[in-house]
Amino acid sequence: MPAHAQPAAFPSKGLRVVVPFGPGGVGDLTARIVAEKLGSQLGQAVVVENRPGAGGVVAADSVVRSEPDGHTMFLMSNGTAVTAGLFKSLPFDTVRDFTPVSTLGYFDIAVIVPANSPHKSLQELIAFAKANPGKLNVGSINIGSTQNLAAELFKSTAGIDAQVVPFNGTPALVGAIRGQQVDVAVEILSPMLTHIKAGALRALAVTGEKRSIVLPEVPTAVESGVKEFVASSWNALAVPSKTPRAAVDRLQREIAAALADAGVREKLRNLNIDARSSTPEQTAALLAFDIKRWSDVIERAGIPKQ
Repeated sequence: MPAHAQPAAFPSKGLRVVVPFGPGGVGDLTARIVAEKLGSQLGQAVVVENRPGAGGVVAADSVVRSEPDGHTMFLMSNGTAVTAGLFKSLPFDTVRDFTPVSTLGYFDIAVIVPANSPHKSLQELIAFAKANPGKLNVGSINIGSTQNLAAELFKSTAGIDAQVVPFNGTPALVGAIRGQQVDVAVEILSPMLTHIKAGALRALAVTGEKRSIVLPEVPTAVESGVKEFVASSWNALAVPSKTPRAAVDRLQREIAAALADAGVREKLRNLNIDARSSTPEQTAALLAFDIKRWSDVIERAGIPKQ
């Protein structure tokens, strides 16, 4: 009786992490920090490949079409969930065609005002908006971005009538809030941190489930009385759905070990990222929850599908 061929040990060659953003951003830096550690643990090179474009669709589609053997991973994020709700059709099914492996980390979105704003707390800001319907201007970046949808979520959960004003990227938003062209900004905390530390801007609240690791004195929106205003950004790694479970489990264990490393945690903390791993099942549940949440926000805000 002929001997059965044994499957090759995983990993049997170098690995790739396909990132749907350009180099230098928080997502790209997260992928590179984790990839370097994974490479040393697995004994194989782990290369980061940047493929920005079309709201992450270009990168995601390239991974879906790759060999499902665990050697090609996709840097998934809350933006992946937004894209699933924002596009009329995609060349893949975000839930069916991927197996999420593990989260890498969470980073905060914050509600930010100029340093000399009369609003000293989120409650005061909301009170002003309710007393002056339509007069509060809330700045965010591009329509359909996570930050833009978080601003819309703020409006609906706080029960206020406010104008959401989109800007073309964070630098333009920083200029607008510092120049007081808008009353408040809803933006990822990391790029705003230097302006806060310099005393030009002030954070009223963060929108994660817990306080920021870099601004622990700032309350969460939930603590400030807006019970349903929870909108963290996150990154995770995923593989094509037909990847063998043994490879998925190996990757999950190695990611968890990498994120438990003190050096990796410190590098991520310096980017204001709270390093957290999860099981494939927990990661899939997070993705499904965010697809539903952001799809509902898109519908309520009347944002046209692309």
